[in-house]
Amino acid sequence: MSSINQTTIEDFLFKGISDVPDLQVLIFLLVLLIYLISLGGNLTILLLVCCDRHLHTPMYFFLANLSIIDISSSTTTLHSIFDLFTTHNHMVSTSACMTQLYMFCTLLSNEFSILAIMSYDRYVAICRPLHYHTVMSRRLCGLLASLSWGFGFIEEIPPIVLISRFTCYISKDIDHYFCDILPIRDITCSDTVPLDLYILIAGNLHIFLLLSLTITSYIFIISCILRISSSTGRRKAFYTCSSHIMVVVLFYSSILLQYVGTVSGKKMGSNKILSLLNTAVVPMMNPLIYSLKNKDVKSALQRKLKF
Repeated sequence: MSSINQTTIEDFLFKGISDVPDLQVLIFLLVLLIYLISLGGNLTILLLVCCDRHLHTPMYFFLANLSIIDISSSTTTLHSIFDLFTTHNHMVSTSACMTQLYMFCTLLSNEFSILAIMSYDRYVAICRPLHYHTVMSRRLCGLLASLSWGFGFIEEIPPIVLISRFTCYISKDIDHYFCDILPIRDITCSDTVPLDLYILIAGNLHIFLLLSLTITSYIFIISCILRISSSTGRRKAFYTCSSHIMVVVLFYSSILLQYVGTVSGKKMGSNKILSLLNTAVVPMMNPLIYSLKNKDVKSALQRKLKF
């Protein structure tokens, strides 16, 4: 690969998921299928929450926010795969790359926040049921959602500014199917210490605090469930938060696997597969989990299908 020293890059080149020509069609069809299922499932959840008055509750308000995040995140990242296959154009401008990176990081940050807020919502519903509608008022729900989105957009400005100031690259080739921080950092010869420090301090602190809130909420939830005398009551209480638990485990597992794959020195190819898990499979699974495990969502869907 040609070296590019102390010069401004005007465009990058995506390598895509695989360099094997025989796999391109299979990968495209698989990703397209996953994306369509994800898009259909999340749009269904979003429309049901908006149109069915039985779902006008804090839990489903935040579920609708999660669906918006999943639709936006998968569209932001996976459209690069569709472009690569249909146009065979691997080139992306630096401005488009920075925009895609900013949107992806913002949506990822927001998903951490929304999942933590949903865990608090489940805590109030199970541990303080008599005060649920007082505590989780419309005003508080709107405020929490606004803070989540606002903080996500603000938090990701510094790393984008730092990356946009990189002036030295060893290659234009991004070994990925979309613009992500680590693949771009791997091809720069500029000083990455400020970026690394920001990710280490601000990024990890944000994730740690939200994960701590989620774990703490479920510690209180489990403690409260165990104090319920009847087995039927315990099953009913656990059922109300089982879907959220599955989504949280799936989301954090995909992030953890991707992080461990990166720091353990695995090849970028394996990390791209893990990225695909996070950007395609998780957004597809979230609505499936909520629709299959949630009686309210299934009932709302049945009511709408009768018309």
